[in-house]
Amino acid sequence: MNRILALFAFVILAGFLGILAYRVPSPDLLVVLGLTVLLVAYDFATSSGDNKD
Repeated sequence: MNRILALFAFVILAGFLGILAYRVPSPDLLVVLGLTVLLVAYDFATSSGDNKD
């Protein structure tokens, strides 16, 4: 369930950032948005797995 919610949040964030990138196509902003999406994807991949605590 946590993985589904994390994926939903990632899709919503990526959609918002995609709209921002489309409406304000500044090269500097596109770099920052790309790095943001990469960091969020990395966090999703590393922290939303099964917890064996």
